[in-house]
Amino acid sequence: MKILRTGYTTGTCAAAAAKAAALVLSGKHAPAEIDVALPDGSSILVPILHAQRTDDGAQAAVRKDAGDDPDITNGAVVVASVAWSDDDDTVLLAGEGVGAITKPGLQVPPGEPAINPVPRQMIRAAVREVTSRPAKITISVPGGEELARRTFNPRLGVVGGLSILGTTGRVRPFSCPALRQSLKCALDVAGASGIDAPVFVPGNTGERAARRHLELAPDQVVLVSNEWGYMLDHVVNYEFAALLALGHPGKLAKLADGQWDTHSSRSESAVPIVSRMARDLLGRSLPESTTTEGLFASLAPEEQRQLGDAVASAVWEAVNERLKGTLDVAIVLVNMKGDVLGARGDLSPWQ
Repeated sequence: MKILRTGYTTGTCAAAAAKAAALVLSGKHAPAEIDVALPDGSSILVPILHAQRTDDGAQAAVRKDAGDDPDITNGAVVVASVAWSDDDDTVLLAGEGVGAITKPGLQVPPGEPAINPVPRQMIRAAVREVTSRPAKITISVPGGEELARRTFNPRLGVVGGLSILGTTGRVRPFSCPALRQSLKCALDVAGASGIDAPVFVPGNTGERAARRHLELAPDQVVLVSNEWGYMLDHVVNYEFAALLALGHPGKLAKLADGQWDTHSSRSESAVPIVSRMARDLLGRSLPESTTTEGLFASLAPEEQRQLGDAVASAVWEAVNERLKGTLDVAIVLVNMKGDVLGARGDLSPWQ
């Protein structure tokens, strides 16, 4: 099996470009490669396309390298322009090709640049490595507005361009045949490690939440990406006794609707599914939202748990039917912060 090459996120690109520009602005030399600290404590070297002074500050650019992932932003140029600020704090702004948030329910409030929380932290931290002076940092992606039309951004209320994304700083390759083989390898490792009850999660948010709330061995968490049907069909070939699926309802609620490939380009939104369940459960319609995160955020805590348990139960029934009762199944739903929204099934194998 070919080992797929990892890449780095637009958030990492922005942090590297901002650090290079800050170096130039501070009168220092920007190297050909910039060392960027990642959220897990590791670091990565990112090549710099160019870095130079401008009329009011400095500017640097990085070309996005998504590795072997079929990422729509692969090859895009991420530019950071940095100038000194008279404010007390560093300010992040959206330049050409970077969107702005216009609707609630996303990780960033309306009116803010579409730069997600982890990239914001990375950009600020990268600049602070160079200077403690407050700065104005503008992130741009030339051609980003056109690229964004091929994403879900317009439907989510992100206008004018792309989002600057990333939760780990790295891009894991998710091309389909190689991805499926990689996912199956993770099951092989879990089986060979004596794992009795694996935990399926869509990605990094789910894994962090799983390890926060549960007592888990290193190989017990299996990343599924969007390949739920494929992985559920294969998990029965191992001598596992129980299976926990843990993740955000924006992904897992699709399973209750029979959508076993949850990729946004190959499945329908989970928002109508959760909205329908909320209406049936609570007897009223929820405020309009483009995301399931926004739907849950509109509820009081007690109602959040009621709806979370109802959605988890629907997912539990669908997964049980797919597995034909061969494993004991549990479902846990979490929000983007990793807080539990709802659950169904016996969680004792993971506690």
